[in-house]
Amino acid sequence: MLMAHPAVLRDLIDQYEALAAVEASDADSAGARQRMADVAYTLCVSTGTRDIDAALIAARHQLPGARPLDDSLLNAG
Repeated sequence: MLMAHPAVLRDLIDQYEALAAVEASDADSAGARQRMADVAYTLCVSTGTRDIDAALIAARHQLPGARPLDDSLLNAG
């Protein structure tokens, strides 16, 4: 499997978290919801996962400084 560059993953995580904050404060923002769905899909594809929670865990696990003995990825499902 191809691995996304850590900088790309960091950017996607940041975008997703920012959009989640916007959605929480403005539930009527269809544009923000669509962008959030797009970023979630890209994170899933980039990490080889099927849902956003697993994608966020996998993406964070691939970032520099991730703890090599962290088993949270194994317990995600």
